Amino acid sequence: MAEAKPKTSPKAIKFLFGGLAGMGATVFVQPLDLVKNRMQLSGQGTKAREYKTSFHALASILKNEGVGGIYTGLSAGLLRQATYTTTRLGIYTILFEKMTGSDGRPPNFFMKALIGMTAGATGAFVGTPAEVALIRMTADGRLPADQRRGYTNVFNALARITREEGVTTLWRGCIPTMARAVVVNAAQLASYSQSKQALLDSGYFGDDILCHFCASMISGLVTTAASMPVDIVKTRIQNMRMIDGKPEYKNGLEVLARVIQREGFFSLWKGFTPYYARLGPHTVLTFIFLEQMNRLYKTYVLDR
Repeated sequence: MAEAKPKTSPKAIKFLFGGLAGMGATVFVQPLDLVKNRMQLSGQGTKAREYKTSFHALASILKNEGVGGIYTGLSAGLLRQATYTTTRLGIYTILFEKMTGSDGRPPNFFMKALIGMTAGATGAFVGTPAEVALIRMTADGRLPADQRRGYTNVFNALARITREEGVTTLWRGCIPTMARAVVVNAAQLASYSQSKQALLDSGYFGDDILCHFCASMISGLVTTAASMPVDIVKTRIQNMRMIDGKPEYKNGLEVLARVIQREGFFSLWKGFTPYYARLGPHTVLTFIFLEQMNRLYKTYVLDR
């Protein structure tokens, strides 16, 4: 008699858990996102740089805005995860299944990378409105009281942006947002496998959790370095205001040129520390939450 096929979670549940796991991790790393965004906007235009370092930024936010201040924009961060992560997982799963051979052979490395980049870019497009709200909400506290936008939560931000600036403003900066997702996915995939192989070849590591952790940290370093210039373009464009009916920046290239000209070449990597510090814990926490939800679902739903 053939063995009963083990029960697996429906696709919808997998996508839901993926989104929820990302949201759970965001609750822990939101302060790092806030510091990263403030660092990227510090010294914008002709202003003097507000924060010397990421630690100075964090201390300044705590002093001026209180403990609650470091969680500004949390609702937008959660909506971004709900839209971006769920879409990315859904697209990745569908494309992966389409590209899997009839004999069950998975796609090759190049095809996996292409699937990952496509899924990342699509998720980024869907998540852009929440990203715009997040950038503006986290930037608000650095402005004088009379210039603040004063969004109360992400839905208030989305409604007001639509009403005051038009629905297309919700997708402002979607090209650099999608470009960042492609860069992140490509850099993560390539650098992780290369780092892991280099560590194994050194003879000091076995194929265990320590090796995976070290490879992840090296991969995070490469990914952060590669994606930050695109990220600062995205942040500046999504936070910009109209001056005399004209936008502050015409396009992403103008942002890059102005940052290099006025703030120096290495200003493209402003906020490197919180960006890198956020990447590792967010990934680890996402997988921990995902494993726990899958375990509970199996125990209380599938095995009943």
